[in-house]
This record gives sequence, C-alpha cells and structure tokens, in this order.
Amino acid sequence: MKSELLLPVGNMDMCLAAIHHGADAIYVGVPFFNARGRTTDFGIDELREMINLCHLYGVRVNLAFNVVIFQSEFPKVIELLKDLIPLGPDAFIVQDLGLARLIRQMAPEQRIHASTQMTVTSPDAIKLVEDLEIDRFVLGRENSIPEIKLIREKTDKELEVFVHGALCVAYSGQCFTSESLGGRSANRGQCAQSCRLEYELYVDDVKKDLGNKKYLVSPKDLMGIEEVPTLKALGVNSFKVEGRLKTPEYVAGAAKNYREVLDGAPVNLKQRTEELSLTYSRGFFSGWLGGVDHQRLVDGTYSSHRGLKVGKIKEVRKKTIVVESHTELRAGMGLLFVGQEDLGAKIFTALKLGTNFEVELLQKDLPVKPGMDVYLNSSDALAKDLQRGWQSREHQKRIPLNFLVQGSYREPLFVKAVDPEGREVYAQTISFLLPASARPVTQAFIKDELSALGTTVYEMGSFECFLQEGLFLNHRELKDLRREIVEKMNQERTRTRNRLSGSAELQTSPRAPSQDGAGLNIVLRSRAQVEGIAEAFETFAPYRGLFKSVILDFEFGKDYAESVGLLRALGIKVGIATTRILKPLEYYNLNTIVRHRPDFILVRNLGALEYLRASGIPLIGDFSLNVTNSYSLDYLIRKGLRTINLSYDLNQDQLLDLIAAADPATVEVTLHQYMPEFHMEHCVFAAFLSTGHSFRDCGKPCEKHEVKLKDPYGNWHFLKADQECRNTFFKATPQSASFLATDLMNRGVRSFRLEALGEKSAELNQKVLTYLRLLSGEISSEEAVEKLKLMESYGLGQGQLGRADTYKDRKKEARE
Repeated sequence: MKSELLLPVGNMDMCLAAIHHGADAIYVGVPFFNARGRTTDFGIDELREMINLCHLYGVRVNLAFNVVIFQSEFPKVIELLKDLIPLGPDAFIVQDLGLARLIRQMAPEQRIHASTQMTVTSPDAIKLVEDLEIDRFVLGRENSIPEIKLIREKTDKELEVFVHGALCVAYSGQCFTSESLGGRSANRGQCAQSCRLEYELYVDDVKKDLGNKKYLVSPKDLMGIEEVPTLKALGVNSFKVEGRLKTPEYVAGAAKNYREVLDGAPVNLKQRTEELSLTYSRGFFSGWLGGVDHQRLVDGTYSSHRGLKVGKIKEVRKKTIVVESHTELRAGMGLLFVGQEDLGAKIFTALKLGTNFEVELLQKDLPVKPGMDVYLNSSDALAKDLQRGWQSREHQKRIPLNFLVQGSYREPLFVKAVDPEGREVYAQTISFLLPASARPVTQAFIKDELSALGTTVYEMGSFECFLQEGLFLNHRELKDLRREIVEKMNQERTRTRNRLSGSAELQTSPRAPSQDGAGLNIVLRSRAQVEGIAEAFETFAPYRGLFKSVILDFEFGKDYAESVGLLRALGIKVGIATTRILKPLEYYNLNTIVRHRPDFILVRNLGALEYLRASGIPLIGDFSLNVTNSYSLDYLIRKGLRTINLSYDLNQDQLLDLIAAADPATVEVTLHQYMPEFHMEHCVFAAFLSTGHSFRDCGKPCEKHEVKLKDPYGNWHFLKADQECRNTFFKATPQSASFLATDLMNRGVRSFRLEALGEKSAELNQKVLTYLRLLSGEISSEEAVEKLKLMESYGLGQGQLGRADTYKDRKKEARE
C-alpha cells in the first residue's frame, strides 16, 4: 500500500477537514472505550454516517478501542462489537490483548492495529503476538529513525509512526501518574495532563533554582515533517497526526502540509513551521525521531499553546506598541506577550516600519513592557483559508469518474462509470435511440450533462463516447441516467460486508490445583538493601515458608553477581527484573540477566518475553504488561509466564472480578509499593543537572545525586534512572493493600509483592517483617498499617485498590 496520512477526528467538522485536506484515513474513538476521555462520544448512527461519508470520499476509518478492558465489561464490549463491526470500520486500534483475541475470534477478517498504548518498541514484541494476526503496529513515539529502520527490517507487518502533535512524556501504556494522583487512569482515556503541571526540583534535599523553568516534564510538540521523506523511504506505512482534542483548523493545517510533503513537495521547513504553529504549538521539535536530546525536548518555561516566536517588544507608545519581528504582522493576528505573566491580544492595525511593526491592539491598556518576547499564536486569515477547504464546495475533494458511453440505432444509451479503485457501475436509458427529426443528441451534450456533478462528491475524469450520429434522446432520461450512476456508485463505495462470523466465547485455560502456599516476593533496588536483608535473615526465620523470593531491580547490572550469590547462600530464591522497555539492539541487559542464571526473571515488556522464552529460565510477568482481565492473563500465561502481577489500573472490585474469572495461582498482587508514575525516555537528571544531550555527555548526575520533585498539590515524587537511562517517577507516599491480603489468600492468590525503593536496611527489614506477620495471620491489617505509618516519612495510602468501583466516565456523552 502507498504511504497513508492518518488524521485525528473528535467531531464532524474535524472529519470534514481531514477528508478535504488530503487524509487517506482518520481515527475516531469507540463510544465509552477510547484513550481520549474528554472527547465527545459518537453514537452508533453517527459513526455509521461518518464511516459512510469517509468511504464515499475514499477515506478509511479506524476505530480507536485503545484502552484496557476490565473483566466485568466484556459482555458490554461484545454487544458493542456486534454493533460496530457491521458498520464496516477499516480497522480497530487496540491496546488490550484480551480484546484483540476477542475481535479476532468474532471477526477473523477484521483488521486490527496495535495501539501505541500496547508499548511496542521492538520487533520482538511484534513476533510475540503474531498469532493474533495483528495487521499494523503503532510504534512508540520514543523510537528513533534508526530503530524504526531495524524494526522495519525484521517484520513484514505494517508500521505506523506519529509525526505530528502532542508528545506524552511517558511511554504510552506506561503512565500511572493520573491514576496515582487522582484515580484517573491514562490507560482508560482519563489522562489528567500531569506532565503539564509545574514541578519544583530538589537535589539532595535542597531546592534547585531553575529560574523560570517550572514545567520539567512537559515536552514540546512533535513536528516530524522534515523526517517524512526518510520515514517514507524506510517503508513506514502510515504517518499519524495526534490531536482528537484539537480543532478542525488544526486538522486541516496538518493534513494540508503533510499531504504535500508525502506527495513529494519540498519541505520548506520555515514556511510550514509558521503555518502549523498558528493552529497549535507548544514549540516544535522532532521528538525522539532523531534520538534523545535532553536539552531540546523540554523547554521548561511553558506547557500550553504559544505559537511562533516572532521577536520582542521594542517600544510601548501611548496607543500602540512597536514590535521587532522577523514575520509580517497583520490585522486579525493573535499575539502572546511573555514576561512575568503571559498576556494575549489581537492586532487591530499593523504598520510596517522598516524591520519593525507598529501595532494597535484590540485590547486596550495591556500592561506590556519593552523586552517582552512576542509570539504569534493565531491568524483569522489562516483560519478562514483553512475553513474554506471543507466549507466551500469549490475547494472540496472530488472523486474522478471515468465514463464510457455507447449509443446506436434502436438500442438504449449505455453508460459505464469507473472510480479510481476500479469499481464499475452501469446504467442505460429506458427508451431506445431513434432517428432525430431535429436537434440530434451529440457527444458534447452527453458529456456536459454527465459532468454536471456539482452537488455530488464526484467529478468527470476521462470521457469516451461511441455514438451513432443523428439519433434522438430525451434530455430528461439523460439526467435520470446521471442520477442513477451517482446513486449506484454511492452504494458501491459505501457497501459494507458484515465480518461477524465467529464466536464471542473466549476460552481460557482450566485451573490447575496449586500446591504452593502464600508467600511474599520482595523487590530490592540496591546491593545495600540485599546485604541488609541477608544480615537480618534470621529475624525472618519463623516465616521462612512465607518468604518466597527476592527480585533484584538495580540501576547497574554489575551488582547482580554478588547479590545473587549472597542470597542463594541463604537459600533464598532470586529473580532479576528486566527494564520496562526494550528497543532494537538493547539486548545487553537481557543477556546479562540470563548469564547470571537467576531462579526466575521478572518480565516487564512484550519484547523481553519473546526474547527470553528460549532461555530455559522460569518467567513471571509484571504490572507493566497491563493485564486487567482474565483473557489477557490467559494469553500471556500461554506465552510462558508462570504468574503475572496485575495492572495498577485495577481497583478493588475490578481486581476481585478478575481473580474470580481466572486461575488465582497465576496472579500476583502488590501489597506495598511506591506507585511508578511516569516512565520516560526524557531524563530529568540530564536535562536540569547537566548540559548534556544524552548519556554520552551528561556526566551521569543520576549516579551522584538524590532527586525528588514536588507538584503543585504538595505531593512528592522520587526520581530514579534505570540501566538504559530511562527515568521513573515514583510517588513518595507509598500505598498498602494490606486490608485485602486475607481476602485474597482465601480466594486462592498465592503470590504477593513488596516493592522497596530507597529505604535504609533497618526500615526495610521492619516492613518485610510486618508483611510476613500479616500473611501469617499473626497481626491484623489494622495493626500492620499502624506499624507501617510509623516508618513512612510521606504518609501511607491505599492507592487505587482502596477505591471501590467508582470509575466515572467523564466524557461529554452524545448518546443516541
């Protein structure tokens, strides 16, 4: 297939803007189950209308079903699919593996695209799920062009790449900040935009003065238009624009510019940057397409639309201001003046004075001062020009039809029309052609009549006519013939085939009786913590049967060997955790883990699971695999995992629903943790504690300093780097699910987890002992919590598991 331009749609005007400015395809959310919870949901009838309209214009429609699905929701999901699949969507964009299984079983011929929420960043992940017959993979935004090239070389699956729009600072599918701070799961489309908040940076417990830099994890917007020709040459199949919450003008501008470049027009970066900046921009950067650049990804001084920086205020006069600007300023443009506070105003008049512009603003007495930076952030003229593309009939897209006309004596006039995809429709007159007594029908007249398509989506392409001269045809019949051709072609172009042909009953593996007792797996982050556990191991002697294992999750692999040896000498089972992300060529850490031959490996991503399946080492799965239902759980267990730590998106009711439907012996539940919030390629250490652009020149401040951040609500967040220099925010207030432990054991759960972070040995050992006593029944949940509260400097919470099933759909619902 040719390279596809894929545009976001959140309402009908955005759909029209995409169609008429060059989109090959659009994507729109499935009602109630998509990753943009603030968009308006379309009803089934509205989706039918939109799909038919797009197909009429030759534009494909992908339905975003890109959220995790909870166990209790599957009956509703099945009914929804029974409504959606007959509409003829060109693909479903899916995050949840259980949902992918369901769609593939219900509709074997239905195209499925793996969402970027599935966190696919390597060819290994693609290979792991090949049995789901996923047609396309939306790669992580963090994949660079060289990495995309390597993935392209290793798979024949279609690849989709984001080239424009907002960047999430966290890996898609790996952000739990909204869940942690407000119970709003990003994996359910309820992102609270926590990355756009102000944060204070503390280094070794001292607040660092960063001047006016407050937005430390708010990336600039992605603009990859300069990279489009390279990506196209690599064989990328689809070029995706983010922005279902943006405006029709944003869609129109992005579609127009990227369409032109995809079709071979010069990039003209300056001109396109200026135009695209006016529809929405937090400042543009090529994101991670060129690799990491920690000094350029995040500006830090703002987090919302600014537009294009054009100059500074040179002088403030009585009624006007003089702006030194390298861009022409005109009436109707919007300006943003940046100083201690941002001030916005529209231009009433603008007079060019050499290299300056004297500007009168519509808003009077604006407290602007000389030296303030000036940004151009809107233009009435540009907005009207873009709106003409879908509002003015003369500018709208047309589908060319090639006509063949045949007419001879005592035969009906025959017309065939062929569209660009080769669909053919036919029509003929009711009456026969007979000799004309006057004014015989001519080829020119037939051509003029058939080309009168102004109120349709069509225009005349080629015209061939084989007409015997001197014949009569009633003009009304020719008009009827044209209408019949249009109606038949409309039917052909919007024809759908119901792909529903399979069962909606998913089978899961039968439960196997578990001989194991309940036990605690302890995640340790440093060699010092390992040594502390070893020294205090005799303290845990009465609870040896409950002390299941230690999992090593170190920043540096060099400490594995001695730690594994020390723990094994005490008879403790030892696991080692992979990183949460695997990219092409990042196999060194995995090979290091295998070389140490741990008793098991904690697998944190789909690619690592595929790579490690042949290692011969037992594998267990982590929360980052986003398992929220028994069908996803069963799928990954079949892939070789023995147990899986369930997603941190689950609240108490959702967790218990899943356990009731699954084999509880395959489930692990975290009892104590510091919620891992953002997991990101962006390195805060390098960006704000060095002048380095990557690990090669940053000086590795992560090895020298303890860093934490404070958000506007007073919450503290610890920052840690992993072996690939990726950063994770951890909420400083830990959460305990001790209140659920007894109930979970009674339901058959045998694996529990305690996650350490930066605790000193004495504190950590007391936590471990408290949870062992809890699992043994020696103390109650209430007693455990009281003991834990004495140890936690930032308090103790219950987190998402402490909430009942109170998930609220915050969508502005458009119900049928």
